[in-house]
Amino acid sequence: MGRLDGKACLVSGGAKGLGRHFVAALAGEGAKVAIADVADGSRVAEEHGGIFIETDVSDPQAAADAVAGSERAFGRVDVLVNNAAVYATLAMARYDEIDPDLWDRVMAVNVKGAFNMARAAGPVMERQGSGKIINVTSGTVYKGMPNMLHYIASKGALTAMTRALSRELGSSGVCVNSLAPGLTLSDSILENAEHLDQARERVVASRAIQRDGYPDDLVGALLFLASSDSDFVTGQTLVVDGGSVNT
Repeated sequence: MGRLDGKACLVSGGAKGLGRHFVAALAGEGAKVAIADVADGSRVAEEHGGIFIETDVSDPQAAADAVAGSERAFGRVDVLVNNAAVYATLAMARYDEIDPDLWDRVMAVNVKGAFNMARAAGPVMERQGSGKIINVTSGTVYKGMPNMLHYIASKGALTAMTRALSRELGSSGVCVNSLAPGLTLSDSILENAEHLDQARERVVASRAIQRDGYPDDLVGALLFLASSDSDFVTGQTLVVDGGSVNT
């Protein structure tokens, strides 16, 4: 038996990158998985017996439609993984060189997108009397990182949202937590040489476990937060970064 047998999971940004690995991990534990993404996730969904719903999470109606579509397909929504984010495609830039329109786009997806999805899924979970919302944030929130102010600010906001939302939903049996990876060599990151060239060596050197991080390193934490193992855990951030510190 899988740890998530009979559970219905909705993963935003599940078509590629970390999201693709999250979908595989959840399905591997018996969950029925829906992918909500602007990228085509139909092949990934088919591989894991799930469904794909084309979704721009920054659009409130699209987010609501994704949640409704997942509930319609599976009868409930047990786990929401807010993974969709603008990150791997971002060019590194000083704070005063970041275009305000780009700042708005990062916030629209990374912060408002997670809010839109939680705003739609939360009431479903409240009616059920149970549910897990997992916000994918970042370990960089606690350390800072030069030339990525828009991204780090967005993940800081999402970390704060996790804390506040957990207080609102706890009495309904809904847990809200954050999963905060360090630099992880997903397929999306490997496509951006700038991130690897400027950050990889420094990040690995800052870790107690001095090696690269890979998507599979996050799976155990994800499944813990998604399963009944974490039923008394809420408002928390689980940082998975090899024990990184400022250097």
